[in-house]
Order: sequence, then C-alpha cells, then structure tokens
Amino acid sequence: MSDDPAESVTEPTAESDDETAASADSQSNDEDAFDFDDEVVDENSGADEGATESKDADETTAGDAASADEAETLADRVSEYDDDLAAKVADLESRVETLESEREETAERASELESRLKRTQADFQNYKKRAKKRQQQIKDRATEDFVERVVTVRDNLVRALSQDEDADIRDGVESTLKEFDRILEDENVSVIDPEPGTEVDPNRHEVMMRVESDQPADTIADVFQPGYEMADKVIRAAQITVSKDE
Repeated sequence: MSDDPAESVTEPTAESDDETAASADSQSNDEDAFDFDDEVVDENSGADEGATESKDADETTAGDAASADEAETLADRVSEYDDDLAAKVADLESRVETLESEREETAERASELESRLKRTQADFQNYKKRAKKRQQQIKDRATEDFVERVVTVRDNLVRALSQDEDADIRDGVESTLKEFDRILEDENVSVIDPEPGTEVDPNRHEVMMRVESDQPADTIADVFQPGYEMADKVIRAAQITVSKDE
C-alpha cells in the first residue's frame, strides 16, 4: 500500500468497480433465471390447461355415451345378454305403449260421454219444464171446455125459473138434467146410485144409519144422496141407509 493519497483513493475505486460489475453480472444471471422460471411456469400452465380441456372432452364424451344408453330401449340392453328375454321385454314394452294409447282414448271417450250426459240432463230438465207447462195448459183448456158446456145447463135452468109460477116446468127441468148427465158422461163421470137390497160396498157407500126395512138385513134400504166416481175413482161416496135386523 502506497503512502500517496492519490493512489490510496484510486485503489479502493477500482475494487469498487469490480464489485459493481460482479453485482451487475449476478443481477443479470438472476434475471435470466427468473425468465427461465417464467417459461417453465408458462409451460406448466399450458399443460394444466390441456389437461383440463382433455378432462372436459372426456366428460362430454361420457355424457353423450350416457345419453345414447338412455336412448336405447330396455329390450336393446337385454338383447346383449338374452335374446329370448329381450323379445319378451320388447313385447311388454309394446303392450305398455298400446295400453297407454288405449288409456288416453278411454279418457277422451269418458270426457266426451260426460259432456253428452250433461247436455242430456239439461235437455231432460227443459223437457220436464215444457211437459209440466203443457199439462197445465191441457188442464186449463179441459176446465175451460167443461165450463163452456156447464154454463149451457145453467142457462136452461135460468130460463125454466123465468116461466110463470103456474107454468109446468117439469119437462124443461128433465131435459136440462139429461143434458147435464150427458156432459158428466163425456167427462167419464158416473153416478153412484145403488138399488135397494144390494150389498153394501164400503169403498163406494157411506152408511148414514140403520133403519127398519123390508129389504134383507145388512143390505141397502134406501139412497139418501147419490155419489159420483170418475175413471174408477170415487169422487163422493153415496150416502145410504142400511136395513137392520127385525
């Protein structure tokens, strides 16, 4: 080491430059190493992406295969093991399809029949209303026709009573009675007027009392008031007296 101050300053400077150069080279080497690592990372990343894509492709292929398997019928899968059993399975599948089709047709038919039943019920209700209205109209017309004929009888009776007090109106009254009986006969009305001595019919006769009579005991002695029946239905029972035992 020299005692000269200039040399003393210069020597440390040279050593410092060498150290700086060495540091720069080291840094350069570090950067190169870093770049190399980046390339390695990039290559590894590409490999990972390729592996992922390959995995996705495998999963897609597996999914397509599963869909294809599902598209196959049970009979197709069974045929790989047993042809006879596969034929039976195919027959069962065909029958199932037929039954499903029949079920749908039956459901449509049931719906159609239900609609027709509702329409029929509505038509029947309307028919009942019309029939009831028509029956009432027939009843009203029948009553009207009967009244038109009866008023004629009343007119004859009024004319008979309008005669002089000393006039003999018996013939007129008898003629009016015959006309009235004819009207009742047209209406299927008959008089219940039993003959004395006939048997008592509780359904058509009403016993008023027992009297002494020359008729056999427990037979009709006399008719107190005649009755009427229409179409075999008693409208009013005849009031009678019955002969009692002596």
